[in-house]
Amino acid sequence: MYNRSMCSGCLSRLLLDVYERLLAHYGPQHWWPAQTRFEVIVGAILTQSVTWSNVEKAIANLKATQVLDPAALYALPVDQLASLIRPAGYYSAKARKIKAFVTHLREHYQYDLDALLGKEAHALRRELLSIYGIGPETADSIILYAAGQPVFVVDAYTRRLLSRLGLVSDNISYNDLQATFEDSLPHQTALFQEYHALIVRHAKSTCLKRPLCTACPLLSLCEFGQSQAEKL
Repeated sequence: MYNRSMCSGCLSRLLLDVYERLLAHYGPQHWWPAQTRFEVIVGAILTQSVTWSNVEKAIANLKATQVLDPAALYALPVDQLASLIRPAGYYSAKARKIKAFVTHLREHYQYDLDALLGKEAHALRRELLSIYGIGPETADSIILYAAGQPVFVVDAYTRRLLSRLGLVSDNISYNDLQATFEDSLPHQTALFQEYHALIVRHAKSTCLKRPLCTACPLLSLCEFGQSQAEKL
């Protein structure tokens, strides 16, 4: 999972050090940007394989036509929904995924989102994963940002960062990468939200596929970054 030579306390301190450096460098991210918990859920589905700026355009279309509501989306024909969310890419597939979620919410909860999101995190995760189009990252985003329960969301950016820091292998599984954080950090929703957002910001600003290592606030901690700096 992680560097086995590192004690659990050392890993915890290192991950908190990474967090504190990123927070000091970038400041609070105020993520997830949404006015309602349902908007968080729709955004979590729409953001699969696309930049957030395109998600914002799709959500703006839903708001402009006053259908950003479970019952309204259930009643909306799937082709019309696909047209509205076209800016988010893969719009036909994502329309079916949104439809699947609101159908589940209607059939099992009569559109009572509080009843769904009030479930214990493990049970909620199992249920979300049973819905068409919702995978681990989307489910955990919903649990963390919409339900407000402390699960750590991981993505390709998280894998890239921890791999370059020398803490995990490139092929680590989603669950093992998640456990690296959850077993080492206090289970605090605000901490997990901010940490995830900071990793995304760092990966988009500095820890790119072709990283800007000399400008990185984590350079002194990063095996990969130091090796790159030595080549300059």
